[in-house]
Amino acid sequence: MKQPARILTIAGSDCSGGAGLQADLKAITLLGGYGMSAITAITAQNTCGVYAVEVLSPEMVAAQIDACVGDIGVDAVKIGMLGSAAIAHMVADRLEKLDVPVVFDPVMVATSGGVLADADTIAAFGRLMALATLTTPNLPELAALGGEAAVRLKAKALLVKGGHGDQPVIEDRLIGGDTEQVFTSARIDTRHTHGTGCTLASAIACGLGQGMDLPAAVKRGSDFVHAGLLAAPGFGAGHGPMGIYAGA
Repeated sequence: MKQPARILTIAGSDCSGGAGLQADLKAITLLGGYGMSAITAITAQNTCGVYAVEVLSPEMVAAQIDACVGDIGVDAVKIGMLGSAAIAHMVADRLEKLDVPVVFDPVMVATSGGVLADADTIAAFGRLMALATLTTPNLPELAALGGEAAVRLKAKALLVKGGHGDQPVIEDRLIGGDTEQVFTSARIDTRHTHGTGCTLASAIACGLGQGMDLPAAVKRGSDFVHAGLLAAPGFGAGHGPMGIYAGA
């Protein structure tokens, strides 16, 4: 039996299960990968908001990464919420020693509006964008990073997610060097969008770890998220989770 691709998510925990490393591990598993995690922060959140955040030490996050890489090994990495500038720089130090695909989701604000990255942490994102195979900002994140032109100078490849726009057809633009590819999907009128960015980035990382090229991994990831939005179970009073579970 062929071994599954080993995918490491470096991200925060969402106790309500809709986003963060919980969403990452669900996506990785359902797409046939073997998921591992290095927890950067513990959050108390649900569909209505983020109520408490406790960031782990850089040393503890590094120990988790080293434990996974040193024993199980890794075929691709997904980066989500980092929690501090010190963790961001430590993760960059570790990634410089690995030769595997990396997908960086520059998480700054939760779907519910909770702030998940301060100015120093955002400033440290530059190192990660330069190392990552793909950086996946949504439109507000792209603006906070200085705009598309500024990010293109730092990132190897960029997936500009159009979900925060208001057009009836969502356009996600994959930009690498002088080439651009557009992936379109019909907008779904739903409040159940918690964890879309986390799920997409981890799905793409899983595809890259499985040997897919970047456009194919993005296309499968986008289709996976679209199906999850259609299958949302309706949980929560706010921005509910997608239907990322077996049988969806």
